[in-house]
Amino acid sequence: MTVRNKFLINLLNYLMVFVLLCGSLLISSCNRQAREFALPEGDIEKGKVTYKRLACNECHSIPNIEWKGGKDNLKIHLGGEVTSLKTYGGLVTSVINPSHKVASFYNQKTSTEGDLSMMKNYNEVMTVQELIDLVTFLQSKYQVVSPPTEYYPYY
Repeated sequence: MTVRNKFLINLLNYLMVFVLLCGSLLISSCNRQAREFALPEGDIEKGKVTYKRLACNECHSIPNIEWKGGKDNLKIHLGGEVTSLKTYGGLVTSVINPSHKVASFYNQKTSTEGDLSMMKNYNEVMTVQELIDLVTFLQSKYQVVSPPTEYYPYY
C-alpha cells in the first residue's frame, strides 16, 4: 500500500468520525422539553361544543358545522383531506399561539402588520380541558391522504 493510499484511508476514517460526532451533536441538541409533551385524551363532542361556544365558526369553517361569518367575513377551512398529518402539538400551538405560523395562502387576509394573526387570544378564556377537547375535535376532522402523483412515460 502506498503512502498516498494510507493517507486517504486515514483521512476518510477521520472524516467519518467527524460526521458521526456532528450527527450525534445534532440529535442530542433537539428540544428535550417537547419530547415529553403529552396531554390526556380529549372528548370530541365536548370539543365541538367549545368550538361553537368560542365562536370559532365566525372565521373557520368545518364540514357539517354552520359557518356564521364574522365582521371580517373570513372563511378559513379546517379539516378535510390533507397530505400531511396535523399533529396534536401543531394544533395546540395554532390555538394558543396563532401567530406562530400563518399559512402563506391566508397571510394577506388573516394577518395584521408584522405577520401577526388576527385570531383572538383565548388563552385566558379557555380552560386546559377545553383546549384538550377542542384539539381532539379538530384533529378528528382531518384525513391524511396520499399526495397526487402523475407519472409520465419514458420514451
